[in-house]
Amino acid sequence: MPRSHWRSYPGYTRILWLGMVVWALLSTAALSSQEIPAGTILPIRLDKTLDAKKNKPRQAVRARIMQDVTLDQRSRIRAGAQVVGHVVEAESTPSGSRLVLIFDRVVTHGRALPVTTNLRAIASMQEVYEAQFPTNAWDDYGTSTSDWNTVQVGGEVVYRGSGEVISGSEVVGSSSDSGEVRARVRSSTGGCRGAVAGNDKVQSLWIFSTSACGVYGFSALSIAHAGRTSPLGQIVLASTRNVHVNSGSGLLLRVDPSER
Repeated sequence: MPRSHWRSYPGYTRILWLGMVVWALLSTAALSSQEIPAGTILPIRLDKTLDAKKNKPRQAVRARIMQDVTLDQRSRIRAGAQVVGHVVEAESTPSGSRLVLIFDRVVTHGRALPVTTNLRAIASMQEVYEAQFPTNAWDDYGTSTSDWNTVQVGGEVVYRGSGEVISGSEVVGSSSDSGEVRARVRSSTGGCRGAVAGNDKVQSLWIFSTSACGVYGFSALSIAHAGRTSPLGQIVLASTRNVHVNSGSGLLLRVDPSER
């Protein structure tokens, strides 16, 4: 029967609708039943400010994934999905402060996927903004965004026109017209590793360089414990002042192996 005749069939719309529902349910089930592979990068932006003087234990911490994260050929975590955790401990004294937190769930398609994560890098709201600001559009942004050149947190340069991400003279990744960056993460002098648990696939890095590791844009903040070792998943931010991380700041999380 010609396609045009199928469209006139009384049950065509219902069949089409049911097919779409079944496809959506199967896609969601495949994603929710799949453990997020160890080594997967989750580029997130904080929804609310973190503050050692104001946050309390068990208080929820929420962030958003800023670029689609591919898990395999059939499934991905879409940009906008929530990454949720909570404050474990908040301490502030005249000599300094510390904030202990955990990110342990990815909420996507209405389901919560359990994860254990560590913190590879953290960038201030200003650093995030500057990484998205073009270095070559001086005439009131007169050029197309697809022609912008931008500098990632960590120093690598994104050339959207050619689709290349450059570190020195080396091409280390690719970029879309909209600035989405995909590359393999690299080991750094800050102690961050490249491949984890055999995961050396191309990752979604948002505004971070392939070797980004540590703290960017915070004068007195340090990552006292990244969560890669025991206590696994616990991220400890410390400062000689008050730990204060504004909403809009960027974090580069990495999924830990479930067992060590």
